[in-house]
Amino acid sequence: MSALLRLVLRLLFVRSFPRQLAQLEHPVLYLARHRSRLDSLFLSLFLPGGPVVVLPKEELRVRWFAALLKCVPHAVMDVNDPRSVRKVLKLLAGGRSVVLYPEGRTFDVTAVMKSYDGAALIAAHAAVPVVPVQVDYAGKRLLRVSIVSGDVSRIRLAGPPVASARARRIQLSRQLQQILERAAVDARKRETLFAAFLDAVEREGRRREVIEDMKEEACTYGELLKGSLAIGRWAARFTAPGENVGVLLPNLIPTVCTILGLTANGRIPAMLNYSSGSAAVRTCCAAARVQTVITSRAFITQARLGSLVAGLRHLRIVYLEDARAELGWRDKLWLCLYALPFPRKATRAGDPDAPAVVLFTSGSEAHPKGAVLSHDAILSNIHQIGAVIDFTRHDKVLNALPLYHSYGFTAGMMLCLVTGVQLFLYVSPLRYRAIPEIAYRRDVTYLFGTSTFLGYYAKHAHSLDFHSVRYVISGGEKLGEDVSRIYLEKFGLRVFDGYGATECAPVIALSTPHCYRIGTVGRPLPGIEVKLEKLEGIDHGGVLHLRGPNVMLGYYHRDEPGMIDPPRSIYGEGWYSTGDVVDTSEDGVLRVVGRVKRFAKIAGEMVSLDAIEEIATLASPKHRHAVVLRTETTGGEITMLFTTDPGLNRQVLMQAAREAGRQDLTVARRVVWMPELPLLGSGKTDYVTLQNVDLTESAANEPVHSADRTGTPAVLPPISSVGRPLVRP
Repeated sequence: MSALLRLVLRLLFVRSFPRQLAQLEHPVLYLARHRSRLDSLFLSLFLPGGPVVVLPKEELRVRWFAALLKCVPHAVMDVNDPRSVRKVLKLLAGGRSVVLYPEGRTFDVTAVMKSYDGAALIAAHAAVPVVPVQVDYAGKRLLRVSIVSGDVSRIRLAGPPVASARARRIQLSRQLQQILERAAVDARKRETLFAAFLDAVEREGRRREVIEDMKEEACTYGELLKGSLAIGRWAARFTAPGENVGVLLPNLIPTVCTILGLTANGRIPAMLNYSSGSAAVRTCCAAARVQTVITSRAFITQARLGSLVAGLRHLRIVYLEDARAELGWRDKLWLCLYALPFPRKATRAGDPDAPAVVLFTSGSEAHPKGAVLSHDAILSNIHQIGAVIDFTRHDKVLNALPLYHSYGFTAGMMLCLVTGVQLFLYVSPLRYRAIPEIAYRRDVTYLFGTSTFLGYYAKHAHSLDFHSVRYVISGGEKLGEDVSRIYLEKFGLRVFDGYGATECAPVIALSTPHCYRIGTVGRPLPGIEVKLEKLEGIDHGGVLHLRGPNVMLGYYHRDEPGMIDPPRSIYGEGWYSTGDVVDTSEDGVLRVVGRVKRFAKIAGEMVSLDAIEEIATLASPKHRHAVVLRTETTGGEITMLFTTDPGLNRQVLMQAAREAGRQDLTVARRVVWMPELPLLGSGKTDYVTLQNVDLTESAANEPVHSADRTGTPAVLPPISSVGRPLVRP
């Protein structure tokens, strides 16, 4: 009977299973994520050795499934019961392979569940190979099935031998969870971004509504595919395969179609930051050797970017509005009769390890560089995020972060398109009243933003605007304690802090429901290997170096246009130095101390400029503060605090530092007031502008603190009159 059932399932459903498993010596302990009741049939019938599937008793309540279970070897037991642990170990000792579900229950396809201690104990004490496997369902209905596997692993008891039994169980359970998370990333399908998008189209169906923008007209997968193919064919006429093509467009559906269309035809979108100014955009185009820029006349007019585009007159500027008129009847026939029915044949297959996008660093501390990310780097980062936090097709993400920002590009766009999560793409993160209203009317479940933007949203939102939100995720800058507090008190929501870099596609670590500690950013995502370089003068932590599948291919520098400089650090090729000083706990949880560049040696001691900002925040939590290191003609280097609080001075700062138990060196030596601090388009503080602010005008208005005096802060006129334009709400 089981042979007949295996034949039927193979003909109807099973597409593939890993051949390397057939080479293992048996018995084997298979660890599987329990996504569907049918998992047990597929795993028992198609895994080598005919393993016994260990099921919770709840599975037998469904009569049709209980009848099918009679065709496969199975055992009904609670893996968290000590007697069941002994029974499973006895099966393995007797030469039988076993399939174990560490979560102990079925769950939604993309949900993240806990792992029971009993399963970890079995894996630790079984003297057999431990192999993570999972059943991959392609399609919202059961259309195709693949059995995928991670690397063969063996869990070993770690930690001090004097640890208590409870501590050992917790440690084993954590190791088991990490193995399952790593297996989910290792088992990913290696493909291009457009191929992953096509997979989602086939899985979700072309009629599935997936994206909205500020026009509030939902767009289906089929409409998105049609627009992408059309724009891709149009752009292929004036670009070459492998060419970096500038994209100067806002957060709208046509922008998404442009990005997908370029990648479908082997072109590489270079996402240009239109808020950074003409000089910065020219530098980015030169570094990446961009010859063509795709933009929109309406966008240029509404955003007042005429001077910026005029500065790019040496490049070919093309407008999306011209695409419809330039696509003739032959193009329409190609689209309707060939490309839409057979999109994989009508586009380039591509190499997963080839460049997929160029995202430029923020330039908050130096000139922007072009980070070249591969297709697999972005998709692996999506799988890494999905391994630690759950996204389902019933979720809806509200993303107002610009797509030229790596956070907005990967988490705020591509993650949704390839997983089936619905997306509301808003045009600007600065509409502080509109965004909470959208979250309320559209039943948003995920809210993305930087700490600065999230703080403004909370300030202007009604207490019920985020009633449907499940997760608020902060990234791009350090999460402020006041932001965490207001979301908890006003909305009853925890803000999960993420840490990343453009060079890492971008997420490196993320706080999650099973790893949440105030002031930390969680553990590194599965598949990321980290090392800490000790830094003289810093007792705790070190400079973070990492490598993993999500690390960039390399940089485009303005000094070597078109040349990709691969990542390397003191630990060798492929390692990326973040430049951040990070401290880690015994169980691997990261706490970001600050940037290496934002440490100053004062009075022979290393002092973090971020720590000086923290003291200012403690003294004046309702205002914004930023610290830079400036060189005075008479006194050498000093720490200078820019603040929006006109009443803040050194006396107040000294009092706050003493109450917090901090040393006097964490108090800024000079305080300058300004109406608003300059921000980058991503919401980060623009330290470059602050570093270059001319203080001569402020000195004429009011006396400035000396290094050892207290009093009223120096007054600085609005930054727009002395430097680059300020990004205002």
